[in-house]
Amino acid sequence: MYPINLNYKMPAEWVDHTRTFISWPVQASMCYPEDFEAVCLGYAEIIEAIAEFEAVTVVVNSVVAEESETLARLFSNKRIEGLSIAHDDAWLRDNGPTFLVHDQGEVAGVNWHFNAWGGKYASWALDDQVAAQILSSVGLKRFDAPLVMEGGSFHVDGEGTLLTTEQCLLNPNRNPDLTREQIEAELKKFLNIRKVVWLKKGLAGDETDGHVDNIACFAALGKILIQVCDDPKDENYAITQENLRILERETDALGRKFEIISIQQPPKLFAKDKRLTLSYLNFYFVNGGIILPIFGGKAGETDQLAVQVLGQLFPERRIRTVNGMAIIREGGNVHCTTQQMPAGRKG
Repeated sequence: MYPINLNYKMPAEWVDHTRTFISWPVQASMCYPEDFEAVCLGYAEIIEAIAEFEAVTVVVNSVVAEESETLARLFSNKRIEGLSIAHDDAWLRDNGPTFLVHDQGEVAGVNWHFNAWGGKYASWALDDQVAAQILSSVGLKRFDAPLVMEGGSFHVDGEGTLLTTEQCLLNPNRNPDLTREQIEAELKKFLNIRKVVWLKKGLAGDETDGHVDNIACFAALGKILIQVCDDPKDENYAITQENLRILERETDALGRKFEIISIQQPPKLFAKDKRLTLSYLNFYFVNGGIILPIFGGKAGETDQLAVQVLGQLFPERRIRTVNGMAIIREGGNVHCTTQQMPAGRKG
């Protein structure tokens, strides 16, 4: 039986959470292992910010937990706990479970296959086991899906609509034997969605092959936030204009035209000749708030605009900013590190 047959569905990210799961960095898997301590401090800032709003479970390799003064400090906070699960890397959005909620309130989870973003980093054997172990640790029903899928590659509105990019989900390094229609069919069975809205590409420089959580997300029912670029000389200009045109003619699963809210991208920034994927859309909903990465320096003006746009759009939420530069060289940001467990009950 599939989740759709049992009346489970993936809720929108803005519903109440029981807790947030996040993985602790692993130095051996980092692009810049010499930055390990600085990256750990960046993760600690994100964890402490989330803990101002809700409980946090930090997935740790046990030897790291025993040796890290930073983790010891974090675990002194009653809202933060550790969970020992061996893992290769620290992007839990992508290798963790996708949580579902039954129409009677029971929480369950989907265990996708994970292959390190199309086999880009070895090894991923431990990461592919993390989702199942998290679900076991919290005693939730598990649905094993036959798809390679990362949580950062899709957003849902909780009413039947899923947002993604062709660049990622149709990439032959994920599910080469499946057609677009077959992928849609599996997503419908496991997430209980009725319509997939396909954007074309994600942001330039995004090594995930265009994860949607850097470029667009649902802000509310019928509302989509999208990061845009106004400079025709920037490669993101054509990318974001095409995605805007798609959204302007699309509707959600209930037939509503989308209200589109734009956020201006921060200025270009490079590390060792590689463009960093700077995105305000990589924010994370928490109970009563939003954790927003900001970038400082030349991005000061767009940082303020992002805070202003989100503050006006979500007046009931506190916009809690964190240093978006702390972990970005490793390839992601706040949303990439986190996975929400929605409020509900165990079966």
